[in-house]
Amino acid sequence: MADIDYQSLIPNNVNLDSDKRLQRALEKWQPAYLDWWNQMGPESFQLHDVYLRTAVSTEPGGWAQFGYVKMPEYRWGIFLDDKVADRRIPCGDHAGEPVWQEVPGEYRNVLRRIIVTQADTEPASVEQQRWLGMTAPSLYDMRNLFQVNVEEGRHLWAMVYLLHAYFGKDGRDEADDLLARRAGDADKPRILDAFNQPCPDWLTFFCFTCFTDRDGKYQLGALAESGFDPLSRTCRFMLTEEAHHLFVGETGVERILRRGAQLAKLDRNGDARAQGGVPVAMTQKWINYWFCYSIDLFGSEISTNAADFFAAGLKGRWAEAKDYDEHTALDQWHRLSTVENGKLSSKEVPLRNAMNEMLRQSYIKDAERVVKRWNQALEEEGSSERITLPDSRFFRRQGIYANLPFGPDGQLLSQDEYDRNIGNWLPSAEDRAYVTSLMHRVQEPGKMANWIAAPKKGIHGNSMDFEYVKPPQA
Repeated sequence: MADIDYQSLIPNNVNLDSDKRLQRALEKWQPAYLDWWNQMGPESFQLHDVYLRTAVSTEPGGWAQFGYVKMPEYRWGIFLDDKVADRRIPCGDHAGEPVWQEVPGEYRNVLRRIIVTQADTEPASVEQQRWLGMTAPSLYDMRNLFQVNVEEGRHLWAMVYLLHAYFGKDGRDEADDLLARRAGDADKPRILDAFNQPCPDWLTFFCFTCFTDRDGKYQLGALAESGFDPLSRTCRFMLTEEAHHLFVGETGVERILRRGAQLAKLDRNGDARAQGGVPVAMTQKWINYWFCYSIDLFGSEISTNAADFFAAGLKGRWAEAKDYDEHTALDQWHRLSTVENGKLSSKEVPLRNAMNEMLRQSYIKDAERVVKRWNQALEEEGSSERITLPDSRFFRRQGIYANLPFGPDGQLLSQDEYDRNIGNWLPSAEDRAYVTSLMHRVQEPGKMANWIAAPKKGIHGNSMDFEYVKPPQA
């Protein structure tokens, strides 16, 4: 096997070319990764030239380069954010102590599990989205899909670096398993349920990148507060790239809402569907589905695991070091609504046990800001319709509200009433078939599918007529 030119093929700031042990591990893992990418990455586009950004450093303002790349030749780099001088563990029982540069023995297993669970989401989303290029509504959107995909691949590299560098044989075995699981596979599925759900259409893709990738933002933010400094530094840089994924999702949904409102105005009956668009009320169903699936990813509202992670200093709250004055969360309480004897009541739980819920509430506030911007867009289009977020108790499969018949307004219903109305709140088989019928690829530069509005501007200063994805030369 030819030697890998680590610095040119794998841009990094971890002195990869001088770490012989890590090089030997990568000599085995990199070819397996490329095999996985060619099998499970974007279908039918591996030979296309795609206008992508590539991370080349952690320097503010100059961390990325743009240019045409064939995706299998993308330079998946390994970057950790710069060290913070004299950084201290921000929370838990070790708050104020120096951060760890090596894995503490007592936290080795749980820290490895945290890293593996986060890492598993990265290849999973690539697998879920591998067919979407075939129905892209424009070259602009196709390019954004592929940018999200290669960056999820780079995030996998970042987590695999931690497993290889700090967890020995166990870490190498876990890294191999990350390439063996498959999204939606009956025998070897991905770890988290949301990453086993199908992603068959672009409305799903935009909702996924808006809501599920936003969960990733908050999970990375919690891990960026970790007392294990290499993990913290890895997650801080990953957050830089994650912002683009959220942009793709948020603006994609906004463009569908705008076009739905525009087409409704063109129709004498106010029916966007009759004009080949997605009605605002139908988009609301997709928003309900993916928002609820995504808030499940935070885990149960009451969690001893979450308490243990916080106590150990392995995870913090969102912006723990910046936004909180008290960092032990001892002798403090959080009030939750619970269900007892078929009725809602409230109870106080120790704050440490409510850390999942604290992170979820930070996420929900962020999502509410997104919905406000969507509703501003609808107002600009002259539509009286508005988007809302369902209550966090609705359509839950995890936590204390799992499988209970709450409506989108948070009210506890009878099971019969819930079953009668669920088709009004979540996508029906007919809804999905209709949206699927709209999915046809648009390949001409500057052109856009009828069901989605054009974006406000192109990528990296280029116009909408720019050829963001070029087919292979004959």
